[in-house]
Amino acid sequence: MNHWLVKSEPSAYSWQQLEKDGQTLWDGVRNYQARNNLKAMKKGDLVLFYHSVNEKRVMGMAKVVKEHYPDPTTDDDRWVVVDVVPLQALDKPVTLGQIKSDKRLENIALVKQARLSVMPLKQEEFDVILELGST
Repeated sequence: MNHWLVKSEPSAYSWQQLEKDGQTLWDGVRNYQARNNLKAMKKGDLVLFYHSVNEKRVMGMAKVVKEHYPDPTTDDDRWVVVDVVPLQALDKPVTLGQIKSDKRLENIALVKQARLSVMPLKQEEFDVILELGST
């Protein structure tokens, strides 16, 4: 199983909306590296959902339930989506500041490639963020 982090502006699509919807396709990715990460996602992979821009915090954990297929929001066949479902909200959101200040996360893609919207996480990084988000 692989671990991932996906970013969304909460005004465009929020963790709360995912919880309400119960499932969504992860669309709108128009960066090749992020697209390649979507293509690498497998059914059952775990995903951390990050609110970008103003909030800058990890909100919850989701799971990939359908592997990549063509993005229905464009006619350009270069772009793909995956389907995700929410698993659980974190007890407390984990801020970017917390992530940057934790030595165990110093090499995390969220810090090294801040503009990337879909990024892999190592199991250890994923677990640290879950630890930070638990009460």
